Amino acid sequence: MKGLILSGGKGTRLRPLTHTRAKQLLPVANRPILFYGIETLVDAGIKDIGIVIGDTGDEIRAAVGDGKAWGIKLTYIEQNSPLGLAHAVKIAKDFIGREPFVMYLGDNLIWGGLRQFIQEFQKTQANSLILLSPVEEPQNFGVAQLEKGKIVRLIEKPKDPPSNLALVGVYIFDQNIFEAVNRIIPSWRNELEITDAIQWLVANGYNVKPYSITNWWKDTGKAEDILEANRMILDEIKTDIAAGIQNHNSQLVGRVVVEEGVELTNSIIRGPAIIGAGSIIVNSCVGPYTSISRGVTIVNTEIEFSIIMEDCRIIDFPSRIRNSLVGGNTTLCRSTSRCKDINLILGDNSQLFI
Repeated sequence: MKGLILSGGKGTRLRPLTHTRAKQLLPVANRPILFYGIETLVDAGIKDIGIVIGDTGDEIRAAVGDGKAWGIKLTYIEQNSPLGLAHAVKIAKDFIGREPFVMYLGDNLIWGGLRQFIQEFQKTQANSLILLSPVEEPQNFGVAQLEKGKIVRLIEKPKDPPSNLALVGVYIFDQNIFEAVNRIIPSWRNELEITDAIQWLVANGYNVKPYSITNWWKDTGKAEDILEANRMILDEIKTDIAAGIQNHNSQLVGRVVVEEGVELTNSIIRGPAIIGAGSIIVNSCVGPYTSISRGVTIVNTEIEFSIIMEDCRIIDFPSRIRNSLVGGNTTLCRSTSRCKDINLILGDNSQLFI
């Protein structure tokens, strides 16, 4: 079985962060979101993986490399225009060959892996297995309608949902999906929709079965989703403090990861939290549920429930930074005003004086 990760898309809902970096490379717990998807497939035993790339392809290639870091055979598949998920499947036909494959949206995070999902596909001999998750507001998702254990209809953001089972964005297909993507027509968005291709399989008598996820998943398409995913992953970390860090009269409370070359002075780090390599924290309070990337300097500042990306400088900031995404190489400094809390979404290379 092969893996197909879709890593195109412009990430418009995550601007300004995605003006300067691919949305799949935004960090969660100090690691690119895309890396979690690769590892999910590898942990499930899939070692031949294709990544569909678009406008940010060069950046994806630079981050992921040739796949040797995961011990996989890696193929990049270029999608010249964002013509839909089913179009991405269509152009991957030469890579897939005649094998079944897992299709995985590259901005998804799934906790607990896909081994049972794959085993279910092999056991049932379905033509397609669709990963679903119960959600509280199904009207905001693509929803599956089931009858007798099979999918009979897929509905995108229905006003009156027939179930609470949302499409997660992970699928297993056999070769029949290629006929399906060749038979459908573009939607009103001028895209070939994967839901239309699956509906074609259903309408033509193919066995399309559901599989409900047993652990949490998160579509990281919005800033609040990335912050929530960061919280979820930090909830799973164990304390790991690198040898040789400089700790001057600072406290580490709870589960904290501190990487090499970190300097802590008169500060409190409340876990769960991660402090990236080479960061300097002075007279500050960081955490809980906070990821500080590499090379960050924080002085006289309070930060919690946030993601601070690489090489930021946050000096004498007068407000507590909370529920925020701060892009790389950003500078935040004191000006004249003060407020109790501040929520930020700042792109790379920003400057803010408050």
